[in-house]
Amino acid sequence: MRAIATAPLCAASLATVVLVAACTKQAASTGPESPPPSPPLAVVNGTPISRTEFDVYVKNLLQGKQQELTADQKSQVLDELISLQLLAAQGEKEGLQSDPDTQAQLQLLRTRVLADAASQKYIKSQEPSDAELHAEYETAIAGMDKTEYKARHILVASKELAEQQIKKLKAGAKFEDLAKANSTDNGSKNNGGELGWFNSSRMVKPFGDALKNLKKGEVTPEPVQTQYGWHVIQLEDTRDATPPPFDQVKAQLTNGAIRKKLQAYVADLKKDAKIERKPDALGSAAPPSAAAPGVAAPPGPTDSAAPSAPATPATPAAPAGSAGDSKP
Repeated sequence: MRAIATAPLCAASLATVVLVAACTKQAASTGPESPPPSPPLAVVNGTPISRTEFDVYVKNLLQGKQQELTADQKSQVLDELISLQLLAAQGEKEGLQSDPDTQAQLQLLRTRVLADAASQKYIKSQEPSDAELHAEYETAIAGMDKTEYKARHILVASKELAEQQIKKLKAGAKFEDLAKANSTDNGSKNNGGELGWFNSSRMVKPFGDALKNLKKGEVTPEPVQTQYGWHVIQLEDTRDATPPPFDQVKAQLTNGAIRKKLQAYVADLKKDAKIERKPDALGSAAPPSAAAPGVAAPPGPTDSAAPSAPATPATPAAPAGSAGDSKP
């Protein structure tokens, strides 16, 4: 676990703790079915720090990691919460709660906490069945590229430099030597531009399209441009792609299915809501596509030109966020 007592106290952490504390204490006082509160872990100038505040703060520190804190670590966490409470009280004494930026941050934190709670409650009731997951799996497999490629590339900053590499190759230069000497792809240049085995779906479209038009041993006759620069590509070999077994990607499929359901749920909430956008306040830009709170929007085309390490068997494309791509 990261250092606790020595970690700098940030405004977001402070606001979160203060907000959670306020919500917790309000719930404890108003909830008809709330269990009696446990004794506070500390009292700072009359303000208690509850077990719930402590547990939530630890959960945020661990960021989802399963780890049991030692007694010393628990003491460090409590010391930090005490420091946060003292700073929060000082902020209130100085009237900082009336500052517009502070009010906006607290409101946004409240909105985020409640949105996350509502999302988690919905997700718990929407666990996808095996039949749904198998349907997602079959759809993903059907859309897979059935071929894997083994290739090398040289990445340079300009078309002219790329054309020079192609001329040198035609004159008999070794691809590996040119890649080591000229490529700006630090992930592959020391290996002579070697990219290993990968599926074309893991690459930006211009790179993948150029690769599909090559025969084994061929080099792209013209430089290929992507957002990373200009590529000279050599196809070394191809093989049939083997889909991963269902059990291997079940967790990814589950995440993808839940994300779709949550996004559909939010879309339904929007349909039933009265929403008045004020476009003049922000300019004339079109509204962005919606994604569920706390959930990444479905990915567009992958933004990496090629994997920087040999690829494992391709994963179905349906589970969003599963690609392990890296910038070349």
